[in-house]
Amino acid sequence: MMKNIRKSLLWIGLIGVTLLVMASGCAVMKQQPEPNLETKILLNFFETERDYLHTGGSFVITAQNLRLELLTRPDSLYLIDVRSPEDFAVGHIKGAAHVNERNVYKHVKSINADAYENIVLISCDGQSTAYLASLLRAAGYANVKSLKWGMSAWSYVFAEGAWLTKIGSQRIPEFVHTESPPKSEPGPLPQIHTGMTDPEEILEVRLEKLFAEGSDTIMISHDRLFSDSYSNGGYYIINYWPTELYLEQGHIPGAVNYPPGTQPFRSENDLLTLSTDKPNVLYCFTGQTSAYVSGYLRLLGYDARSLEFGANSMIFDRMEKNKVANTFLRDTEIMNYEYGSGN
Repeated sequence: MMKNIRKSLLWIGLIGVTLLVMASGCAVMKQQPEPNLETKILLNFFETERDYLHTGGSFVITAQNLRLELLTRPDSLYLIDVRSPEDFAVGHIKGAAHVNERNVYKHVKSINADAYENIVLISCDGQSTAYLASLLRAAGYANVKSLKWGMSAWSYVFAEGAWLTKIGSQRIPEFVHTESPPKSEPGPLPQIHTGMTDPEEILEVRLEKLFAEGSDTIMISHDRLFSDSYSNGGYYIINYWPTELYLEQGHIPGAVNYPPGTQPFRSENDLLTLSTDKPNVLYCFTGQTSAYVSGYLRLLGYDARSLEFGANSMIFDRMEKNKVANTFLRDTEIMNYEYGSGN
């Protein structure tokens, strides 16, 4: 009798231990963070507290407006030139600090950024600085702007080595005027892994990573895009124009129209239709807006690329003929302003 009781108690104990282990295992499983948790935390932070992409206003300043500010209120500006030492030595806007783009974030944190109405980033063509401006605005520096067209707008001396060598029309025969293909079905957010749970701490890790990588990683030429995408469908191509221009001016075959006016990169709109399997290549007219948007998307973990020089590099003659805004016209976009030289 006692032997049977002992056996019963032993079985009860074993069952209890098993249930306890199972319960503990379930508790551990419940504590595991969901795969996209960090991305969701950061996205929620952007959309509820720092929606700079949609509500931050213009991220560019024209050469005309910059020069006017320099003449009338120079103390309201802080200029950062991110070009190579050689380009800076040839000529630069007087008073500009020369900073390697990978060190720009650290540099801006070292100054009293709030003391300036505008912190202006300057490059050769305005594309890399559009990307950097996006990252800095994400960091909370809402007063950062990029010089539109870069130093190409300041003087012919600089345009001859940048924008004037990049405008072209060779893709006109390949552009089509069809309706947009449907967007991809909504899918999961990409996964980012920083080990943080606070949104600003997640953001800080992401910023440091992207600044360290530099802007070259996001740029893609139209030659490479056409070659790769036709050979293996290696990109999800995003046309970032209003629908009427998408149809009137034509577009890259297979490019999906994401009109800016619809704010497509909000989570409640079309953000989740972006690809997490292959690069998302965005193109606009200048390569500047697409670089700016790419900065936002890359912070969220998307592999986003910007088509260099935008439609100006592919259908320039058509844009000029149809008087499309943001066409790089020699007579109206290039100034002849003074500049300094040397280091």
